[in-house]
Amino acid sequence: MHAVKRICVYCGSNKGVSPTYGAAAVELARALVDNDLQLVFGGSCKGIMGVIADQVIALGGSAVGVLPRSLLMKEVAHEGLTEMHIVDTMHERKSLMSELSDGFIALPGGSGTLEEIVESFTWAQLQFHAKPCGLLNVDGYYDYLIAFLDNASTQGFIRPAHREMLQVEANAKTLLEKFADYRAPVLDKWIDAPPKPALK
Repeated sequence: MHAVKRICVYCGSNKGVSPTYGAAAVELARALVDNDLQLVFGGSCKGIMGVIADQVIALGGSAVGVLPRSLLMKEVAHEGLTEMHIVDTMHERKSLMSELSDGFIALPGGSGTLEEIVESFTWAQLQFHAKPCGLLNVDGYYDYLIAFLDNASTQGFIRPAHREMLQVEANAKTLLEKFADYRAPVLDKWIDAPPKPALK
């Protein structure tokens, strides 16, 4: 497996109602810096995005933002980053974030965060990449999503081995430890496909 050096963190441009979400972003920032991992994120200074970027920078870490030009004013670009990439579209934003990153973590967030982590997880199933994907399940925030995925697996829409590709932890340090040991399974997304020969 390639070395994990940069982690893409998907998260909200709002802070949410519970202070535990911001605290989890701070915890993840510390874990990233402690493990010499660079942060890749959506480039905004607002909400949970701003919290994790501010903390990474305050701890002497490196933070890379990717922000569409149309959101420069709406989300307010973070001005203290190590690098900032301005792109034209949301598709370019997601593509560049994926290209820059060696793994993907979702903190609590809204529909955008959900769409981003599910897309990365789907690309992993399709073997477009072999990078780890994970949910930082703060105070059970993602319990309903986890239940949905478990049911989709039970009902034959997601292979059990693919379901397990989405790592779930409540603790940032533990999740990053799982990322360091991650090995992507080699099998087709389609449940009725014949098994692939083992890689040599």
